[in-house]
Amino acid sequence: MSRLRTAETFTMPAKKKTAKKAARKSNAKRVKKSSQRSLAFRVAFAPFLAIGKVTAKWPTIVRWPARIALGSLWIGFFIFCAVVIFYGARAHSSKYDPEKITQMPARSIVYAQDGVTEIGKLHGDNRLMVSIDEVSPWFKKALIAREDARFYDHGAIDIRSLGRAVFRNVTQKKMEGASTLTMQLVDNSYAYNGKSIDGKLLEMAIAFRIEANYKKDQILEHYMNRIFWGHSIRGIEAAARTYFEKPASELTLSESTLLAGIIRGPNTFSPFVDLQKAIDQRDTTLKRMVHYKFITEAEAEEAKNEKVKIRPVSRRITHDSYAMDAIRRDLDIILEEQEIEMGGLHIKTTINPELQKAAELAIEARLKEAEKDPSYHHQTRAQYLSRYAKTQQAPKYIQGALVCLDNRTGAVLALVGGRNADESKYNRALHGKRQIGSVFKPFVYMTAFDKGLHPGAWVRDSRIQPGEIQGAPRSWSPNNSDGTYKTLMMVQEALARSRNTSSVRIGDYCGIDQVIETARSVGFTGKIPPSPATYLGTFEASPWEVAKAYTVFPNQGKVVRPFIISEIKDSEGNVVYPGSGTISWSAAKQGAATSVSNTLQEVTSRGTASRLRSALDYKEVCGGKTGTTDNYRDAWFAGYTSSLTCAVWVGMDDNTKTINRGYGSTLALPIWAKVMKKAKDLGYPAESLKPNIPMQSVRLCRFTSQLATQGCEAHHSAYNAAIPVDLIPKHTCDNHPVRAQIIQESAVPAPPSRAVPVQEGQRPSRAIPVR
Repeated sequence: MSRLRTAETFTMPAKKKTAKKAARKSNAKRVKKSSQRSLAFRVAFAPFLAIGKVTAKWPTIVRWPARIALGSLWIGFFIFCAVVIFYGARAHSSKYDPEKITQMPARSIVYAQDGVTEIGKLHGDNRLMVSIDEVSPWFKKALIAREDARFYDHGAIDIRSLGRAVFRNVTQKKMEGASTLTMQLVDNSYAYNGKSIDGKLLEMAIAFRIEANYKKDQILEHYMNRIFWGHSIRGIEAAARTYFEKPASELTLSESTLLAGIIRGPNTFSPFVDLQKAIDQRDTTLKRMVHYKFITEAEAEEAKNEKVKIRPVSRRITHDSYAMDAIRRDLDIILEEQEIEMGGLHIKTTINPELQKAAELAIEARLKEAEKDPSYHHQTRAQYLSRYAKTQQAPKYIQGALVCLDNRTGAVLALVGGRNADESKYNRALHGKRQIGSVFKPFVYMTAFDKGLHPGAWVRDSRIQPGEIQGAPRSWSPNNSDGTYKTLMMVQEALARSRNTSSVRIGDYCGIDQVIETARSVGFTGKIPPSPATYLGTFEASPWEVAKAYTVFPNQGKVVRPFIISEIKDSEGNVVYPGSGTISWSAAKQGAATSVSNTLQEVTSRGTASRLRSALDYKEVCGGKTGTTDNYRDAWFAGYTSSLTCAVWVGMDDNTKTINRGYGSTLALPIWAKVMKKAKDLGYPAESLKPNIPMQSVRLCRFTSQLATQGCEAHHSAYNAAIPVDLIPKHTCDNHPVRAQIIQESAVPAPPSRAVPVQEGQRPSRAIPVR
């Protein structure tokens, strides 16, 4: 027991000692935490403790109201600081960069080829940027008087106006704004919800940032260039020119106050909508200007008595055009989306405005005549305008399209996609894919000349026989347009008179693959069926493609790429697109293209386009080809002078018949002639089309287009021809052996493809002609 007690005596004190030590540590932690909480409390509530200490000895009746008031002020100040820090931080984000107020989307101006004549505006807002010095002083005063009379006296916000607005909103339940011009500039420049309390506070914070970065005059200038005046009008310069047809620098006091007065309700107070309401707003602005001593009563009365002269109704509508449509499409390809949206570009095009106008008038005049033809059974344009225009239905009257190019460069000088772009947006010049008919035949012949055929050779013109044409159904036998057929005719004659049967045989001589290859090389991009009907142009193409393809003839085998935009500058005059320049490629031998061109000149003098010289009185040197599809659905003429190439199409959008005998020579050719006459007056000469390539006189066989032999002479098929040196045959005729005998026939013999061999030792009586 004694030992046990002794153990307990020594053990118990050690446990108690450990417990006390742990308790002391715990108490120390609690004291430390309590001390920390006490310090935090004193720091957080120091203002309230200070208020309590200051007011501790004040009478009770004063002490508690004072504590509540001072405490509330402190809370308000704390919240105010928090709000300032929060919205200040948001306002300083890159999203609200002050530089953005100078980046204002403006209309891009489109100029004609001279770089001076304006032919339209596109993209961006209807805005023309001006400096503050280019604005009438009257307008500056009117704007400040109407929107922010103390603009030069306060900072980003006007405390006096803000307090008044808050008081009236609370006491009178009358909604009143207190936005300064700087705040309005913020509202016009950045995207945020300006109608909410959060948006208003953010607007004020951004306004402070703007005021810190710009002077008052700079802010005013940027604001004037951003104001919305209704009808898509942005900025004072555009407003002055749109409403009063004068620059902003020439605005009178009356005009200035009228413009300043309609800012708060541009669509309601627009003088185009309600002139009297606009005048009432003018008078209100004049009254404010007198109140703030910007003008005298006498000046105000004089302004009220001034007659308001706004743009007349006839000049308010901006008409669209097919040329502008083509320009927009090219611009979308050339520039980045952001560059287009910002606008402010100066776009120089290749359009000749006088030639463009002449083309539009020529199409309208000819088609108006066509509508009077007894066989025309469709809607006329006059009927559309009187009955259907307001319903915005697609017109169903006869249409036309035209593309005119500079042969040397490919510059588009005129482009018409229909009779009126306001009535139909469909641009037939670019997107009107129609059968081109005989307009394609010259490319079949060019392929044949490339392969070795010559214009003076003979070709059969008789009916196509079953199985004669490779790849054709046995029953396929196309007709000649006049219903007649001949035995043989020269190749150049077959093209000049657009003979179908001869052209099919020429195509068969080339092969469909080679003909399609030629079509691709000159720029036809659509689907081209690998069938013999293609030789007659049964596939579809647009006037744009036809015009481009036909440049191969005046350019002696080279095709030029059409383009309509020659240069683009930004708002500061920097060239952002210098133009691609002339792009061309070789599509055929020089000799082949020249040989076709020589024949196409015959087309306009004694062929299917001979009306050009007689009825239409066009005497200049030119070449071209008519085209008419089945049942007179499409009428074409594609032609060229030494300067220009022009393709014209006429037809119905629903691909129905136009009129009886609606040939290319009667519908499309007159349009071409008028345009080319105008082109000559504008300085586009029609000079000689003689090739500048080396020529050589050779003697050829009309059957084979090879160098003539004594057998050809004996067969009377030899002839002299001056041909391009790149088309001179490499060997002599293999159809007429020298020993061949001549058989007298009443008709010209059919062209043999070869001489039939005979057994050795036998003398042939004649060369047997076969196909």
